Amino acid sequence: MGLLKNWRRKRIGKGAFPLKWLSIVVNNVPYYGRLPAEDQAELRRHILIFLSEKNFEGCGGLEITDEIRVTIAAQACILLLHRRTDYYPGLLSILVYPNAFLARQKEWLPSGVVVEGVQSLEGQSARHGPVVLSWEDVQRAGGGHNVALHEFAHQIDSAEGEGDSSEVLQNRSGFSEWAKVLERNYRKLQREVESNHPLSAGGLDSYGATDEAEFFAVATELFFERPVEVKKRYPDLYEQLSRFYHQDPAGLV
Repeated sequence: MGLLKNWRRKRIGKGAFPLKWLSIVVNNVPYYGRLPAEDQAELRRHILIFLSEKNFEGCGGLEITDEIRVTIAAQACILLLHRRTDYYPGLLSILVYPNAFLARQKEWLPSGVVVEGVQSLEGQSARHGPVVLSWEDVQRAGGGHNVALHEFAHQIDSAEGEGDSSEVLQNRSGFSEWAKVLERNYRKLQREVESNHPLSAGGLDSYGATDEAEFFAVATELFFERPVEVKKRYPDLYEQLSRFYHQDPAGLV
């Protein structure tokens, strides 16, 4: 089955990338324009394969268009550049709402009490389940915030290394350093939030203090959206994310 899947992916990746799709990527995904030609070609191959394997469903009356599919696929595939990948193996469907949507959430308080309620969300990711996105918020990407990158970072995290070639996950000493750096920066952000210390513009979003998974997703957003600021303010975190994603977005600015 693995050989057949790889053969199929190679065949699809060699297909022509529609000019209409290229226009969508250029207009809606600024990061694409900063990539060298070789990386742009790799990203286009990933998009072709991603779109052949994932199902998109419109919710709340939204009609799925090529612009929606290609824009979201491009954001998702940015996280796959330069890595052996199984294209988010636990993910089959992407559900897209026209704007923020309501979802039932559970919150575990430090006391052990579980609080349930309905919240308005921009995005949501479930382990071995769908990614849910607000199209309005996908289009608002920029300035350090990118809901698509955030939710697909959760997919990478929840896969626990399945089909992932990152040296950070494959090397024991590398993983130890990765864990230490993320833990240190996560605890620092928690202290800032708990003390009501004002976070200056360009810093990690306070939502990253919720838990380790949210910290990783928030850090991923900022790494790709504002890489120069991350490299300057969180040099150790930038180094680890650069090793994990095999990319140096600050060098493309």
